[in-house]
Amino acid sequence: MTANVMDLLAVGETMVVVTPTTPAPLSTAAAYVLRPGGAESNVAIHLARLGHRVAWFSAVGDDPFGAIIVDHMARIGVDTSHVVTVPGASTGIYFKHVADGLSRMFYYRAGSAASTLGPWAAPRIAAVPARVIHLTGITPALSDSCADLIRELMATRTRQSLVSFDVNFRPALWPAGDAAPVLRELASRADVVFAGLDEARDLWGATEPADVRRILPRPRTVVVKDAVNGATEFGPADSEAEGNWYEPTPAATVVEAIGAGDAFAAGWLSGMLRGFGPPARLALGHRVAAQVLGTTADDVDFPDDLLAGLVAGPGGEP
Repeated sequence: MTANVMDLLAVGETMVVVTPTTPAPLSTAAAYVLRPGGAESNVAIHLARLGHRVAWFSAVGDDPFGAIIVDHMARIGVDTSHVVTVPGASTGIYFKHVADGLSRMFYYRAGSAASTLGPWAAPRIAAVPARVIHLTGITPALSDSCADLIRELMATRTRQSLVSFDVNFRPALWPAGDAAPVLRELASRADVVFAGLDEARDLWGATEPADVRRILPRPRTVVVKDAVNGATEFGPADSEAEGNWYEPTPAATVVEAIGAGDAFAAGWLSGMLRGFGPPARLALGHRVAAQVLGTTADDVDFPDDLLAGLVAGPGGEP
């Protein structure tokens, strides 16, 4: 790979999240902070903090919220030079409301700049060389044109990049009956798939990790996350890496679970990009997720010793 090739290109909508500075109901909070919030950009930010060369592609409105997102990500080290500004469209925004120890989100994203993305953006994305392109099931729920874009990327980028797809089913965007066939179709076209066992249950009736692999036999790798229990990685059936690996979830302080799935995906992808074998990349996914579980923010600084002990040896094994 040349120096101009990104380790990962993330594609998807990012909104501004308005969060009380201390966990509180929106009606009683004394102060708020504005941060970027989006599944794909979370992965990009985490990977940048882990030392990878990362780019993010999306569309934002010509408004202060779009500027907040782009400026924040650029400061962290994410390449935002390919982001499109859509005149006349707004950047999505959502609010985090915390009451009785539970977080609830209020979204205002209908008609957002990112929802205008479509197949027209595929050539721009194809112009960004990257080892991995990361997509999620959120984007096709935003609009028909967004769904067409993801299909186009699945069809064209597989020749250039490994395609990573996080199912990320969001019931607030579309019902399970509508989402299930679309997300199964798109996941089947990816090289690496991340799925939560809970969402696979809601979408496809899966009750255990092996069910998800049976439902998605085509991807080379399927990673099934089972919350507090652990994560299972299923390798390709046509290679020496055939099989599955399980890594239990380590004990962690849990302040809020929101964003932990994105952090796990980023850790796993970092391990894969570094040549780690399945046990080490699953373990790294858990370690990165634990950092996010301990805070109400999706974007956190990582301790210097996060990668301690996870050095790849011959064959990518730790």
